[in-house]
Amino acid sequence: MTSKAPRFWRCIPQRYNLIGTHCHNCGEYYFPPRTLCPNCRRDAKIEDYKFKGTGKVVTYTTIYNATEDFDRMTPYSLAIIQLDEGPRLTGQVVAAPEEMRIGMRVKPVFRILGKEGERGIIYYGTKFVPAEEEIR
Repeated sequence: MTSKAPRFWRCIPQRYNLIGTHCHNCGEYYFPPRTLCPNCRRDAKIEDYKFKGTGKVVTYTTIYNATEDFDRMTPYSLAIIQLDEGPRLTGQVVAAPEEMRIGMRVKPVFRILGKEGERGIIYYGTKFVPAEEEIR
């Protein structure tokens, strides 16, 4: 018997591809995706939109003491990232704590987010790294 979990995770496009939505009527972008535009309501013309993933750090925190599952990853930084298209999301920035700064440009990378149990399913998703123009 094979597990259905990997297929389940693959069927959530925003988890792997930063898929959100765009309203052609008012021009707003949304992440996570919405089925209704809060600005236009019924007049909305919503379609799926794949974000580039580039953006800037609005604010961040660095975790030095984590739960057992994440302890070997410390220190790591979590940030609110404003995508170039407008929406904000929370994501991990893979950078040394001393490199982190508000306003830093970032780009997306596909990485392991975690796994379920000792021999469980590994799940992947988007993390962020400093954009090329940030590297000195």
